[in-house]
Amino acid sequence: MSSPDAAGATAPPISAENPPSTAAEPAAGLTVPVRDASGADTGTVELDRRMFGVEPNVPLMHQVVTAQLAAARSGSASTLTRAEVRGGGAKPWRQKGTGRARQGSIRAPQWRGGGVALGPKPRSYRQRTPKKMVRGALISALSDRAAAGRVVVTASWDFDGPSTKVAKAALAALGVDGRVLVVLSPDDETAHKSFRNLPEVQTLPVSQLNAYDVLLNDWVVFTRQTLPGGGAD
Repeated sequence: MSSPDAAGATAPPISAENPPSTAAEPAAGLTVPVRDASGADTGTVELDRRMFGVEPNVPLMHQVVTAQLAAARSGSASTLTRAEVRGGGAKPWRQKGTGRARQGSIRAPQWRGGGVALGPKPRSYRQRTPKKMVRGALISALSDRAAAGRVVVTASWDFDGPSTKVAKAALAALGVDGRVLVVLSPDDETAHKSFRNLPEVQTLPVSQLNAYDVLLNDWVVFTRQTLPGGGAD
């Protein structure tokens, strides 16, 4: 359910009491309907303009996503230097008198089976990404999806038990297709089990919500409980 983090950490939890700092002007209105799993309207909710109504900062999103993907690299590529390759301790022939070029070891880089010069060694690809940048990129991504009308809010996932068929029908009732990000609370274990077999659906705990996963999917589906800022009726 989780995804690679930027510089080793996901964005801090965002709430109405802890909004991101941004210089962009919020959008005028961001009212979206709230539907249940059957697609019936149960009311409306006003999205927090500080989280869904800012001007997307494309360079910031690019930098944070690049750092997040870099942090996910294992960095395990490794080669043997001439000191690490087995063998080659004896000089292959005397220094002078043979007519051939002088050689000190058959494990030198120019020899077949020799060590690798300047080859890769295990390393970390992590980039330092300040928390404000991670948070700002998430806000930009959410605002981009909200501006495109790709943010959906449902009352809750009241599944009786894990069922992929019921989960697929619920998404169809909500009118979402393509790649869908379903943001779940820690208590939505039944919903997670229901959605996890759908290849175009990604489930993510609200605590791990990040810009990369928002941008990777066409739709973002929240419940009232997981909606950043909580929203207003």
